[in-house]
Amino acid sequence: MANEVEYAGTIEPSPVSPGLDTKRRGAMPDTSPIDVNLFAGAGGLAIGLRRAGFAPCVLYDNDSYACRTLRHNIESRDSTLVGSVNEGDVRKVDWRSLTHTVRLLAGGVPCQPFSLAGKHLAEQDGRNLFPEAIRAIRELHPMVVMIENVRGLLRPSFQPYFEYVLRQLECPSVKPKQQEGWKDHNERIRKHQCSPGYQPEYQVSWRLLDAADYGVAQNRHRIFVVLTSSNLPVYKFPAPTHSRAALIHEQRSGRYWDQRGISRPKDLDLCLEYPGPNDCRLPWLTVRDALLGLPDPAECEESAWMNHWNIPGARIYDGHTGSSLDHPSKTIKSGVHGVPGGENIVTDDCGEVRYYSLRETARLQSFPDSHYFEGARLHVTRQIGNAVPSRLAEVVALALYQLIGKR
Repeated sequence: MANEVEYAGTIEPSPVSPGLDTKRRGAMPDTSPIDVNLFAGAGGLAIGLRRAGFAPCVLYDNDSYACRTLRHNIESRDSTLVGSVNEGDVRKVDWRSLTHTVRLLAGGVPCQPFSLAGKHLAEQDGRNLFPEAIRAIRELHPMVVMIENVRGLLRPSFQPYFEYVLRQLECPSVKPKQQEGWKDHNERIRKHQCSPGYQPEYQVSWRLLDAADYGVAQNRHRIFVVLTSSNLPVYKFPAPTHSRAALIHEQRSGRYWDQRGISRPKDLDLCLEYPGPNDCRLPWLTVRDALLGLPDPAECEESAWMNHWNIPGARIYDGHTGSSLDHPSKTIKSGVHGVPGGENIVTDDCGEVRYYSLRETARLQSFPDSHYFEGARLHVTRQIGNAVPSRLAEVVALALYQLIGKR
């Protein structure tokens, strides 16, 4: 594969032990608190955490291609990550063998059981790993926790289970009994929380965020749940820094087009309704902004730079018409074919539709250009589409890091 970098060493996967390899470049010494990243995927969350000041040095994932990506970006000359990779089923991890104090436990819990495009099986889906995230919290006692998931959790049919998850996160030590159903466990937690003198183990904050509101050139709605231990203040989510209203004002005034050296569309005012008064935030970043400076994609994968080549066969579907250059991208999806795959296309200045290159989708997910993805197109598309945008993770994590620093 093009642009592969030789590993400086090997990192052995460990499906049953969370062991920390302190010989790896960037690993924390034995006496230091550590930051742990579950369900690390391609590393989008870990990159954002690192930029915010955390040091996620123990990374877990079950996907072999994602783990290859993580290892590559730890061991390459232009590394974007540090630490060690543990490949395997997190359900088999014995957390008691991790003797380090855990400062942060973070993870994008697999979203398929709750995705609007999935089978909608929620807690009945074998891929539901919320119980494993809560088990890790229960056994590791981290100082703070950050969890990300899809907005599908807020659907009326899923909301009771989401509320149950939030109750568990507040007092994870009240663990389910063997063969106890989640509804019975939920009722037992409720009674515990209503008992005299009850004190929560964690203070729980959650919010539905749009990545575009925080400087990502993509409309991507995700739920973030942040926990702080009882001796810390309650976490407060940062206010949005960017807005659609500001972008429309920039475009209607002509400043957007002048700054980019392009002609204002003749029918612009017919396409953009008046958004009301300017809210004084920064304009949403657009696809054009995100892709600025990228070279033309190669014509074939073999000659490509950093996953950047032309992908033929793009077409639009009813209700799935792709993205505009002068608006944030629609949500980057993890599928290659079919209607969901039809979202990963863009209309260029000539009115032609084309697939984003994989590097372009990585840009739209705010991955650094030096972050390389291992695997064929199918595997890379899945890694990028399932990732947490690094910029959004950084903004959410920075407020958390500053809260810890005040202590």
